[in-house]
Amino acid sequence: MRKNRLKEIFKSGNSSVNGWLQLPNTISAEIIARQNWDSITVDLQHGGVDEGHALTMLQMISIGDATPMARAPWNEPGIIMRLLDAGAYGIICPMVSNREEALRFVGACRYPPQGYRSNGAYRGGLYGGSDYQENANDEILTLAMVETNEGMAKVDEIAETPGLDGLYIGPSDLALAHGHAATQDNFTGPVADMIAKIREAAHRAGKIAGVHATSTAYAVQMIKEGFDIVTPTSDFRLVAAGGAAALKEMGR
Repeated sequence: MRKNRLKEIFKSGNSSVNGWLQLPNTISAEIIARQNWDSITVDLQHGGVDEGHALTMLQMISIGDATPMARAPWNEPGIIMRLLDAGAYGIICPMVSNREEALRFVGACRYPPQGYRSNGAYRGGLYGGSDYQENANDEILTLAMVETNEGMAKVDEIAETPGLDGLYIGPSDLALAHGHAATQDNFTGPVADMIAKIREAAHRAGKIAGVHATSTAYAVQMIKEGFDIVTPTSDFRLVAAGGAAALKEMGR
């Protein structure tokens, strides 16, 4: 089976940079895929991407070397399994608040006896190789998003979930859940402190820690602070920023 590039990076002790796709378009996905991202995540939770778009976008990601990932819209086994069958080599699952929910998520990503994933990886096998079923449990990456009040309180039990590879932080939902403005790049303050605690919990459990960002400055700082996977921007933000910059240069 094709090796998961992200897992190889983490084993070497290095951090990774993750691309993020919210626009339901194969051309923009192909443009991002031709750049030097370590992984690229198709976002089905926020943005215009549905399951049909995700399949064709995962195909586009496969033209490059980046690990194809997907963020599921929810902790729902059916859609998680279908994204894996479509060729995602990792799943980011939102709103995981306790060990039971983490176990349900991990179980959907693992074939028996480690989990309850159903066999039928039509495109996953094409991308991964003929021995996909025998090795998928070792290669598929599972990242649970800690972003709720309960999740924060139970972050250690979530991190220690068997089969879970790591924690991924959604800063704005984490902030909202704790009564703060939905900020993203939290260099200081109470949300920054919670983000650090989640990273520390992941590392205590021997798991990886990831965080979402909206600026390269914050992404670089998070890598310096020890995060293993950082998402610095999205295709949506890149298009918006590029257009605004061009107009500003023209005095508009």
